[in-house]
This record gives sequence, structure tokens and C-alpha cells, in this order.
Amino acid sequence: MNRVSKVVIHLFCILVALWLIAPTLIIIPISFTDKQSLSFPPSGFSFHWYQGFFTNPAWISSLGNSLQIAAIVAVVATAIGTTAAIGLEKIKSRATGIVRAILLAPMIVPGVVLATGIYAVFLEQRLLGTYIGYVVAHSMLALPFVLITVGANLAVFDPRLETAAASLGAKRLTTFFTITMPLIMPGILSGMLFAFVTSLDEVVVALFITSPQLRTLPVQVFTSITKDADPTVAVVGTLIFLMTTVAIVAGLVLGPKIKRVFQ
Repeated sequence: MNRVSKVVIHLFCILVALWLIAPTLIIIPISFTDKQSLSFPPSGFSFHWYQGFFTNPAWISSLGNSLQIAAIVAVVATAIGTTAAIGLEKIKSRATGIVRAILLAPMIVPGVVLATGIYAVFLEQRLLGTYIGYVVAHSMLALPFVLITVGANLAVFDPRLETAAASLGAKRLTTFFTITMPLIMPGILSGMLFAFVTSLDEVVVALFITSPQLRTLPVQVFTSITKDADPTVAVVGTLIFLMTTVAIVAGLVLGPKIKRVFQ
């Protein structure tokens, strides 16, 4: 491949990337508009909508709820997903494919169908509008992402390393924490990041299980935009974009360091 072809390919990739992120970047200048409605390009510059967001108890409460739930979901889904991925990799029976398909079902089944089923079960168990209900529902949705990322690392993992550790007298837990876990740590961290973002951004299931006392940020955005589509929703979009970007950058920067710590 000559130099001209490489330049063309790079330019094409840059254009595709800009095309994909353009709708996300547009909300940033909209959040600083001085108008009372969503409009682009903004005619003036103002912090009015940011001030309104941070002084509104409903918005602050929903933001805090989303961050708390997302943090718990990241831990719970990562723990369950990692355990499931290791179990499926170890067993490798005829039922493995069926079990894997069941665990990946929340990613495949339409959100409305899944939300309806969750609502029916949670209504019976009195979990609607509770932290436990949100954590269980969001963990169910985030589990496939952890399973896929950890499974991808296990697919290239050499099981002979565990056999060598066992032959030297290491117990199973010792082998896992000193051999297996450090080598699959990139998949675990990626799964945790995906779980956090999935919970933070989830709206369909949250609409079914929400309550006036406990709302997540996406539900609050949906409620706000159906009443008065003011630029506050652009402020929320900008904040979520910044939080996810910081989380991804932090994962890329700290990931190798965390891996070295476990090694």
C-alpha cells in the first residue's frame, strides 16, 4: 500500500468518525444557548441552563441516583459476568451454547418486551421504584457486555498456565488471583466500563420501573422533554457525554497500570 492510499484511508476514517460523533458534539453548543428552546446554531452564549440544572433539586437528585445505581451495577454485573464467562469457558458442554444464549438474551430481545416482563415480575415482588429493583434490572442489561468482553480474553487465555500453577502446589483461588485474573483484567475493566455506561444511559426499562420518589437521569430527561423541550436536556446530554468520555479515557490510561499492579 503506497503513501497516497494510506492518506486516503486515514482521511476516510476521520470523516466517518466525525459523521458518527457530530450529533453528540452539537448538543454542547446548544447547552450554552440563550434561547428558551433547542436551536442550532445558538444565537448567544449563556450559562443560564447550567445554573438551572445545578439549582434544580429534581435534576440533581436524578443525577445522584443514576451515578449511585450505575456504580453498584458496574460491580455487580462485572462480578456475575466474569464468573459466568469463566464457568462457560471451563465447562464447554452441549448446554454451554444454550446457557450463553440465555445470558446474552437481554442484548437481543427488544427493550420494550424485556421491560414489560421485568415490570410484571417486579410488580409482584414489590421492587418497582426501589434501588434494588434498578440494580437488578440494570445488571441484567449490562451482564451480556461483561460476558462478551471477559469471554474474548478467555478465548486467548492459555489454560496450561493454570495447570503449571496447580502442579507447583497453588490452590484454585491462588491460581485465579495470581494467574487468571491479571491476564483477563483488560476484559474485566472493559466489561465494568460498559456496565457503568449501560446503566447510566438506560431509559426504556427505567421508565417501566420508575417511581416519583426515585428517578434516574434518563427518565428525568424523558419527562422533561415531553413537557417543555428547553435546553436543560442539552446540558444533561453534555454532562453525560463528558462523564462517559472521562470514564473511557480513565480506563485507557489506568487500565495498563491496574494490570501491572495485579501482575
